[in-house]
This record gives sequence, C-alpha cells and structure tokens, in this order.
Amino acid sequence: MATTPENAAPLKPLHGGPLALLTIAVAFSTFMEVLDMTIVNVAVPHISGSLGVSASEGTWTISSYSLASAIMQPLTGWLARRFGEVRTFVVSVLLFVVFSMLCGLATSMPMLVFARLMQGAGSGPMVALSLTLLLTSYPKEKQGIAMAMWAMTVVVAPIFGPILGGWLTDNFSWPWIFYINLPVGLAAAVITWSILHKRETKTVKAPIDAVGLLLLVAGVGCLQFMLDNGNDHDWFASPLILTLGLVALVCLTFLVVWEIHAKHPVIDLSLFKQRNFTVGVVALTLGMFAFFGINVVFPLWLQLDLGYTATWAGLATAPVGVLAFLLSPILGKNMHRLDLRSVVTFAFIVFAFTSYWFAGFDSNASFGTLVVPRFVMGMAIPCFFIPLNQIYLSGLPASEIASASGLSNFCRTMGSSMSTAITVTLWQHRGELHHANLTEDVSNANPAAAQFLQGLAQHGMPHTQSLGLIDQLVNREALTLAVNDVFWGCAVLFVLLIPILWFAKPPFGSAGGAVGH
Repeated sequence: MATTPENAAPLKPLHGGPLALLTIAVAFSTFMEVLDMTIVNVAVPHISGSLGVSASEGTWTISSYSLASAIMQPLTGWLARRFGEVRTFVVSVLLFVVFSMLCGLATSMPMLVFARLMQGAGSGPMVALSLTLLLTSYPKEKQGIAMAMWAMTVVVAPIFGPILGGWLTDNFSWPWIFYINLPVGLAAAVITWSILHKRETKTVKAPIDAVGLLLLVAGVGCLQFMLDNGNDHDWFASPLILTLGLVALVCLTFLVVWEIHAKHPVIDLSLFKQRNFTVGVVALTLGMFAFFGINVVFPLWLQLDLGYTATWAGLATAPVGVLAFLLSPILGKNMHRLDLRSVVTFAFIVFAFTSYWFAGFDSNASFGTLVVPRFVMGMAIPCFFIPLNQIYLSGLPASEIASASGLSNFCRTMGSSMSTAITVTLWQHRGELHHANLTEDVSNANPAAAQFLQGLAQHGMPHTQSLGLIDQLVNREALTLAVNDVFWGCAVLFVLLIPILWFAKPPFGSAGGAVGH
C-alpha cells in the first residue's frame, strides 16, 4: 500500500454515507475494546468453576488483559508512524478478533490467560487510533461531534460491561462474552479498510528504541501486576508486591530519563512541553481516578453489603449513561462556542455534589434513592471527557495526534487501575476501622445493645447465634460508613482539581489545527 508523499496536499474530509459508516465502525470497535476491560469481571466465578481453578486465579483473566493493553497504549504513536495509522488500526482490530475467539475456545486457565494477554496487546492501539481516524476524516467544524461520540463509547462501555457480561453468562455461557466480539470486530475492520485504505498516513522507518521498549514493558508490566494483585497480597507486606513496586519505580524512572534523551524515542514525552497537553492529561487522569473509584466501589457495596445481584447492581449503576448519551451530541455541536475550562469545571462541581450526595446514604437506602444521584451524575460525564480531549489535543499538528491520544489513554488507563486498587483497599481498611469502633458499643453496658440481645433471646435464638447476627449487622454498617468515606474523598478530589483546569491556555482550536499553545 502506497504511503502519502511528503508533498501531497492534505486529504479532504469525508462526507455523507462513507463518513457515517466509518463513524459506526470505529465507534463499535472502540466500544468493544473498552467493554472487554469490564465485561469479564462478573464472569470470573463461572470461568473459575468451568476451568477448575480458584477465584483468585480466575482474576488473571482481568489482569492479563489490562497489563498488555497498558503496555501497548503508549506505543501507539510509534506504531502509527512506522506502519501507518489505518494499517495499524485494522491489524489491531483483527488481532483483537482472533484472540477473542481463542479466549472463548480456551480449555485451560493458562490458555485463556495467554489469549487474554495477546487480546490486550492487540487492542492497545485501537482506542487512541480510533479517535485519530475520526478527527482526520471529519470536517474541522464537525470535529466536536466526532470527539463527543468517541468519548461516549469510552465512558459508557465500562458501565454496561458488567450488565452485558452478567446477562450473557447467566443466559448462555461465559465464552459468549468473547464470541460477541467476532462479528463486530470483523465488520469494523472491513468497513474501515475499504473506506480508508487509500488515505493511509506517511510512514517513517525509524529504528526501534530497544532500551526504551524493554524499560516500558518491565516498568508498566510490574506496575499493572502490582495494582491488580496488591490487595490480595496485603500490599507491601508481601515481598512479591514490594519487589514489583521497586522494579516498576526503577524502570519507569530510567524510562523517562532515557526517552527524553533518545534520538528515536518509543514514547514522545516532549508532548508534555505543551501546557494544554499537560494540563488536560493531568486533569483527565486524576478526574478518571475519582470517577472510576466511585464506579468500582458502588456496585461492590451493593453486592457485598446490601445483597444486590450482579444484574441489579448493574441496573443501579446504569442510569449514569442516560443524560450522558443525550447531552453528548449537543455539547459536541456547540463546543466551539464555550470556554472548555468552564465546562469541565461544571462537570467537576456536579461530580463533587453527587459524590457528596452518595456519602450520606445508609444501608437502608432504596433502589430508587440510589438511582437518582447516578442519573444526575450523567450530565457531568460529557462535560468532563469531551472538553478535556479537546484541551489536550488543541494546537497539536495532525502528525502528533496518534502519539498524544495514545499517551493520554495510557495515563487514563493507569489512573483507572490505581483507582481500583486504592479505593477498594481504602474501603476495606476503613470498614475494619469502623467495625472496631462500632463493636466497642456492643456490650451489656450499653442499654440498647443489651435490650437487643434480650429480645433475640426471648425469640429463642441462642447467645452464640445472637452475637453472630450482631456481627453481621455491625459489618454491614461498617462497610456502609466506609463507602461513605470513599465517596466523600472523591468529592474532595473533584473540587481540588478545578484550579488545575485554569492553567490551560485558550484558544482551544480543532485538534490537528495550528492553534497556538
């Protein structure tokens, strides 16, 4: 396939049917890739039982995918320059499809983990390049709409992943959570190639930065493995987790130093010299940390503490996507009229308000009560993701969009991984603290506790069973108080992020344009 010559005129944007078809193909491929990060979560018990391994071993199906994907994301820019953006995207989608099929056909845990590892590696460049291909195919005046649709696929997919995964697992079997990728992925690859194969970007045969690549794989691999498994091993009390943390710290530190001075860096860290890129990525990463923390702890609390099934926990979580879906195209169409810093500030205020709202719930909260703040939170999602993507891409030349998108997606992924590890650990530790504090009041010296125990005895419950019931009640309230603490902490973080946004410098022109920094 011929590459675009140096002196060729810029390609004209697509219009009409081809643009609509490309948008659908790219959006579905992105949705599919992000969906696979969470769709497996609810199926782990079924997978573990089917393959005859423990539940903790079953979580390797999650860890292996996120680990490989995290390593490949910052390599997106180098791969796109070396092989072309269209070719890299299509091959990435096809690799994702092939290894999705192998995941479904797996008959042992090692086979499944290998297939998930390769599935994650293949999918790494998909999300970043999907945004790049959309922006280069849309007219500049409609790039806001393109970015809005792309952002929604990235945000909504993790929310609906557990719901779809639970439904497929309950009504069919766990391999179907992988098989559904086949028709979608094949269609996306065929459509994208047929429309864009003559619009391939210029390729550059730069040498491979072997040292940088080795440091990246070792550093990010150890960090991701540490985050995924730290909670199960009591964090740094475990020699394994401590070793992984030290290796990650050393490798990533040397990676930064090496890439800054490398002649052909595998990761373009010079992007952080651009103020808007740095501000946008920092706000996106930390904002994603708080947002993802809420979305991880909330369904866990519902299932482990309030007795919700996976399906009902998913239904309680899902309303956050309603307003997000409705408002995204409106915001995308009007982004050029707004100060994007004000829009993201509004998003953080809404996130902080709804997080504080959640922090006031008790263990008797009804389904309807829990759904309302999730619904309200949805209005902030497009105001958070869409403008921040515009901010960090503003002023960058078209040749740097793939690198910038890949690096920002890597930071977003790591923010999500750190959020999962830290918020779940914090929730458990705060639960133990509240449990200890509440237990102090369960004694005969406390009239209320004595009366409750006496009432249970009068109903014929043995003393040992009465104490067991009280322990369950205390644990329920302790975990509820702990989840309130996590929500309150997320609310504070959202508020603290607001001043960072105002270091960004307008104007925020179309990505790939020549707007000054």
